[in-house]
Amino acid sequence: MHLVGRPRLPLRQLNRARASRAFTVLAIESSADDTGVAVVTSSGQILSNVVIKQHTVHEGYGGIHPFEAVRAHQRNLPGAVRDALSVAQLRATDVDGIAFTRGPGMRGCLGVGASAAKTLAAALDKPVVGVHHMQAHALTALLTEASAPPTFPFLTLLVSGGHTLLLLATSRTEFRILATTPDESIGRVFDKVSRMLEIPWTSLGPGAALEDFCRDAAVQEGSMTVPNLPRSMPGVMGFSFAGLHSAVERFIRTQGGIGCLDESTRRALAAEFQRAAVGQLEEKVRLALKWSRGAGHDVRHVVVSGGVASNAYLRERLRLTVGDASLGSPIALVFPPPALCTDNAVMIAWASMHRFLAGDVDEYSILVRPKWNIEELSV
Repeated sequence: MHLVGRPRLPLRQLNRARASRAFTVLAIESSADDTGVAVVTSSGQILSNVVIKQHTVHEGYGGIHPFEAVRAHQRNLPGAVRDALSVAQLRATDVDGIAFTRGPGMRGCLGVGASAAKTLAAALDKPVVGVHHMQAHALTALLTEASAPPTFPFLTLLVSGGHTLLLLATSRTEFRILATTPDESIGRVFDKVSRMLEIPWTSLGPGAALEDFCRDAAVQEGSMTVPNLPRSMPGVMGFSFAGLHSAVERFIRTQGGIGCLDESTRRALAAEFQRAAVGQLEEKVRLALKWSRGAGHDVRHVVVSGGVASNAYLRERLRLTVGDASLGSPIALVFPPPALCTDNAVMIAWASMHRFLAGDVDEYSILVRPKWNIEELSV
C-alpha cells in the first residue's frame, strides 16, 4: 500500500521545487524533553524555529521523566507545528518535505515526533527523511557559518545530556568516533551535580543553572576548603564522568550532607566541578588534534555543539586549547549560536536537506532507532 511505501513521485516534487524556488523542509525534533519544529529552506533561510521546553514538568522529578516527556510532546507538538507554519507564513501544502529525528534518543519521545512527521507527510503526499540526532548537531555549523563554513575533515565535539562524543567528520555522512564515554555523559553529570547542590533551575535547566551559580565562586572566610577534583583517564582518548560525579557526592557526604555546606562552599564546589569536567574536554581535544596530524588529516576546524556547548566557560577554555594546539597552522573553533546548540528542529531540517535534494527519501514505514551509532551512517 502507498502509506507503507515511498511517497509518490518525490523526484517530480524535487524538480518542481528546484525550478521555482528553494526546497522547503518542515522538521520535528522530539528526542528528549524539548519539542521542536522548524521550517528551513535549501538556501539556508530559517523561516521559523519553535522550541517548547519541559523544564517545569520535570523539575519535580529531578530529571527527565520518560512518561511525562511523552505526554508533554503529545500536548505541545500540534501547536508547535501550527506556530512554525504561521511564523514561516506558509501552509502545510507549501512545504516540500518533512524531516524528523529518528534517533538516538528516548524511544517514546522519538515515537511521538516520528508518528506526527510520517502521518503529516503521508496526508500531504510529501517525502519524508529520518535524521540522526548527533549528525544534525555536527552539521549545524555548515548552516550557521555559511560565509566561511567548516571544511572536511574537521573535528566535532558533541556534548549534551545524552552524549559526549569526539568525532572526525570527513563528509556529511562519514564520521569516525575518536572518543566517547562508557558511563555518564557530561550533560547528565552537570544536571546531577546541580541537583546535588540544590541549585534552583533556570529557564534553561539544571546544567545552565550550575554555570550561573558558580560564576561568583569566591570562597568567603570561614568556608570549607573544596578539594581539587580528579580528571579521569588522563592521556587516553576517551571520556569518563562517573568518577567526577562520585567525587562531588563523597565530599558532600563527608561534610555531613548538603545542609552543612554554606552557599560560598557550594559555589566553590560547583566551580571546581565545572573546571574538572571542562578540563577533561580540553585534554581530549588536544589529543585528537595531535592524533589527526599524525594520521595525515589536515584538520582546520573544531566544531562544538550540543546543549553543553552553550556553556560560556567551556567556550572560553576551548578557545585557549585550540589556539595553543594550532602550532602555526590556524585552526578555527566554531560554535553554533547558543539557541542552535541545544536541541532544535533547525538542525534536523538542515541535516536532511542533502538527502531531499538527492531524492534519497525514506519509506513511511521507517522506524525510530533509540540506539544508533553515528558511524553506521556511512554503511
